[in-house]
Amino acid sequence: MLQFEQLPGLRGNVRLRYARGHFATNHSHINYYIDITEQKTNLMEAKAVARQLANRFKANTQVDTILCLDGMEVIGACLASELSKTGYHSINEQRPISILSPEYNSNSQIVFRDNYKPMIRGKHVLILMASMTTGFTLKRSIEAVGYYGGYIAGAAALYNAVELDASYPVTSIYTLSDLPDYKSYESNDCPYCKKGIPLDALVNSHGYSKL
Repeated sequence: MLQFEQLPGLRGNVRLRYARGHFATNHSHINYYIDITEQKTNLMEAKAVARQLANRFKANTQVDTILCLDGMEVIGACLASELSKTGYHSINEQRPISILSPEYNSNSQIVFRDNYKPMIRGKHVLILMASMTTGFTLKRSIEAVGYYGGYIAGAAALYNAVELDASYPVTSIYTLSDLPDYKSYESNDCPYCKKGIPLDALVNSHGYSKL
């Protein structure tokens, strides 16, 4: 098993759990694995994440659809509930918000079937991710939403380690300032690999497989 640590203190009852090491994703090599298993599967944890993220959007961001990446459907449903609550300065009060998960074709492109297209076309779509380490997945999602005629309402993640174009700022509970030595490398330019340091695990949105 990996040795996990936790940042001291909680941010709005949301904790950040992580392991240090040498990990490989589909797009890069990284020196931290962010574990969001509890937040994605435990209802109380999911609600805590949703409350924190909803506070950043409820007053000024119209949301018609939440596109849930990385297995974030439970948090997505809780976020929709928070955003559509009756309350002061809630722009989405009692608004019906759709929850979608992406489907990928053989080229790893996001596709939406005809029955889901109405939830994207002409709608304000909030992209919800577990963590963002390279920006690759978010950029691909933004392109897909645009291709199907949707508008980007924003992007949200529990942890964000990159800076993107200001047109699409990412709202997150934890950022690179919380783990300032977090690094992401191209697989062919990884300093750990160059030093002969073996991988600790393969990681993706489902979790990790220790090597």
